[in-house]
Amino acid sequence: QLQASGGGLVQAGGSLRLSCVASERTFTNYNMGWFRQAPGKEREFVAVISRSGGHTYYADSVKGRGTISRDNAKNTVTLQMNSLKPEDTAVYYCAAGSGLVLTPNFRVYDYWGQGTLVTVSS
Repeated sequence: QLQASGGGLVQAGGSLRLSCVASERTFTNYNMGWFRQAPGKEREFVAVISRSGGHTYYADSVKGRGTISRDNAKNTVTLQMNSLKPEDTAVYYCAAGSGLVLTPNFRVYDYWGQGTLVTVSS
């Protein structure tokens, strides 16, 4: 199970730190991703990190503003988002993928957290 937290209301230009804790003891078997979904829109890739944490991949929309990291000792993956914009408003989901490559395709991820709402006011 994945439990995401850290969402909230923030002004444009502000920052948020999202966390996702996995109860699965085989946490290191999975690449961990963050996705988001705004009302009326399809789920959108944000970032993904490899099992070891040595490789990351970001959507162009957050590159330079977002940092994904993981702590395998704590079964935690974190997304730090800076310089937030109103268009970042969405429900953010963490996901675990057992695939061999880092992918932005949400359809191939195996497990999903419940989501945490981020609202950025202008």
